[in-house]
Amino acid sequence: MKNIEVNALSKNFKDLTAVDKVSFDVNKSEIFGFLGPNGAGKTTTISMLCTLLKPSTGTALVGGYDIISDPGNVRREIGIVFQDTTLDERLTARENLTFHGELYGMPRAEIGERADALLARVGLTARAGDPVAVFSGGMRRRLELARGLMHKPAVLFLDEPTIGLDPQSRRNLWDYARSLRDSEGVTIFLSTHYMDEAEACDRIAVIDYGEIIALDTPAAHKSALGGDVVSVTGPDLEVLSSEIAQTFDIDPRIENEKVEFNIQQGANFIPTLLDKLEQSVDSVSLRNPTLDDVFVSLTGHQIRDGDISTTEKMRNVQRTGFGRRH
Repeated sequence: MKNIEVNALSKNFKDLTAVDKVSFDVNKSEIFGFLGPNGAGKTTTISMLCTLLKPSTGTALVGGYDIISDPGNVRREIGIVFQDTTLDERLTARENLTFHGELYGMPRAEIGERADALLARVGLTARAGDPVAVFSGGMRRRLELARGLMHKPAVLFLDEPTIGLDPQSRRNLWDYARSLRDSEGVTIFLSTHYMDEAEACDRIAVIDYGEIIALDTPAAHKSALGGDVVSVTGPDLEVLSSEIAQTFDIDPRIENEKVEFNIQQGANFIPTLLDKLEQSVDSVSLRNPTLDDVFVSLTGHQIRDGDISTTEKMRNVQRTGFGRRH
């Protein structure tokens, strides 16, 4: 069963194409990841699927409802954890959940029971009566996760949910997300530029410059690279790369002051490499492929942490008036 169905969805802001004809499906109870750098179109896609932005072209169903013709029912089917916190700091943890339940028209008796159960699941029962203003970043994220599930949505959107969190808080948030998915049967749609988070997804769509360029399981993505990763250093990387390409008829790439390439049975290949190119090589190392290798292979570059985000681009467009619909 599909909880999300997307067909040729696009979003344009005058001279900026934030999302370019993306198509994909997300299964029920699946953890689906959008992997890409800042500015890739992840937040814009999520904003359209959550009915916060109207698409320029294309269609999508979320929870079985059309995001354009039936946005009200879409919103009842989804929960959202944004990049930036949207909790009311003046309210307590329980009051934030209670208010959310009331907004969604939940029966009052059910609200209290549901809030207590979710607070327990995310480890905040002891802090339920404390104002959010005194919460740490990790505690706020856990509370937002609980709030997103308060009205029992079919789909939970997590838009870069661990930005700014320490490693332990990131791990804890993922543990809570998986636990909630398993117990509630919720589909989780995650956007991230962290490779370890992408590894935890059931399937990953690699997105860059507004386009989906690959979609598969993490294992299949890595398997598609075609073998082990051999990294070679030398006094002149350009010359070394050219010699490897010409001698062995493979396509190396230069990344992080190394020449890298994929090859089957890398351990058996290294002695041949050293025998042929000993004078050009300073060091050689071997490792299994990672999702970072997948991204570099697909896009030709690494994740761009420092780029301006799509959200900020949208804000800039709107400030200058380019976001008005014609």
